[in-house]
Amino acid sequence: MKLRIKGNSIRLRLTKSEMERFDKEGYIDERTEFSTQNLVYALQQYDGANLSADLENGALTVYMPAALAHEWANSQKVGFEYEHELANGKKLYILIEKDFKCLDENITEDQSDQYDNPLLKHE
Repeated sequence: MKLRIKGNSIRLRLTKSEMERFDKEGYIDERTEFSTQNLVYALQQYDGANLSADLENGALTVYMPAALAHEWANSQKVGFEYEHELANGKKLYILIEKDFKCLDENITEDQSDQYDNPLLKHE
């Protein structure tokens, strides 16, 4: 699972195997290790109506309605987005999407678990 944060926006991207696990287990997380602490970010299904997110005890959790999660995992839908209103009146933009193979042919990372990019020309 990839995480991108910029200002008041969060974007998560899941590979095929991560999507299968999330659909089956309702939860997926990733950890990045530092010298003294880990950065933990997670995607969790819940009974709410909209995407939301929270930061608690140093862990970022994005919450996704279980009905949307099941629809997403079993369809061609790329992802979901939502502007979560915060207590201070500001908004947090949340985007969750399937991780597509890059269009750049010079990428050296393993992309075998990523979704086929619909913009990629197949011969």
